[in-house]
Amino acid sequence: MNIHLIDERIQKESGRRLFLLAAFGAVTSVAGGSRTAHAEDGLDAGGLTFKDFGAPDNGASFNRTDPMLPGGPEPASAKLVAIDNANGLARVYFQSVKVETSLPLGWQAIEDSERGVGISGDRKTRVLIWRVDFTFEGVRDADHYVATKMGAIKSRTPGVRTEARKLADGTFLIVYENVPPSRGDSGTRTVFDVVISKPGNANEGVLMTLGLPSANTDRGLKLLALMKSKIVISW
Repeated sequence: MNIHLIDERIQKESGRRLFLLAAFGAVTSVAGGSRTAHAEDGLDAGGLTFKDFGAPDNGASFNRTDPMLPGGPEPASAKLVAIDNANGLARVYFQSVKVETSLPLGWQAIEDSERGVGISGDRKTRVLIWRVDFTFEGVRDADHYVATKMGAIKSRTPGVRTEARKLADGTFLIVYENVPPSRGDSGTRTVFDVVISKPGNANEGVLMTLGLPSANTDRGLKLLALMKSKIVISW
């Protein structure tokens, strides 16, 4: 069964993966417009920890079979690396994208041949991690990818507001507001993209996308900061 059943709203353009994720969301931006800004500061969790986004279940959720998630040979459960009860997180490894990340306890993690997916206990917050081949996407590098993706999404969904900024470490943060709900969602969504380039190779990168209800935008940005600080990519 296709993993798209738990994705955000999927949008495609010219068959390219660049436009597959039109669907996760954003923080504040210029109303009705798009802009790219450069900032020296990084993401900030604002004093929150993974404990603020999960449930202290000793990692039981990562071993639980959930009939509400897709079954069959794909997707499969992601590898559970470690449980850190003190910090309220689990370390999981997505073999398909060769990325280890931290998720709050009480979540679940699955993957297919193209991406890793983390889902909160209430299924309202979802994170996807992909490998990106910028050459295949028809762009020069991460900067070009960000600008092209923002333009494509706004063209296909005019009500979505977008903004991007370059963080101090060279990664890009894209935010999308007023994203239409997916099946099972009760209202508009906010989506964050973090685009990370491979050191020494501008043609490759990793895309981490976090989507959640618009009402939780501020908390979502703090969760994104936590997740970005813990991601380990095997280049």
